[in-house]
Amino acid sequence: MHLEAPVYWFVLVLSGVLEAVWATALGRSEGFTRLAPTVVFAVGLAGSMAGLAYAMRGLPIGTAYAVWVGIGATLTAGWAMWSGEEPVSVVRVLLLAGIVGCVVGLKLTH
Repeated sequence: MHLEAPVYWFVLVLSGVLEAVWATALGRSEGFTRLAPTVVFAVGLAGSMAGLAYAMRGLPIGTAYAVWVGIGATLTAGWAMWSGEEPVSVVRVLLLAGIVGCVVGLKLTH
């Protein structure tokens, strides 16, 4: 593991968070008819993709992509449940926890 590896992981995690931001904004943009969510979507998407591309310089593509998607999907679904936009159930929370466990596992096996 070289010295830059923690930086790649940090940027990858931030990119995953931005994925959740743009995905949520996309849903709220109502087909790009609302300006503020559309702008948040565009900025979040650009930042998320740029960060993912940077992280892939030092991390395997499969691992980086799976971690990025896992973080984004978990945060997006978690936010939707927390905000009341989607129903909360024990099964849904356990399945999201499974995704988090897989993301952590990918990091630990890198």
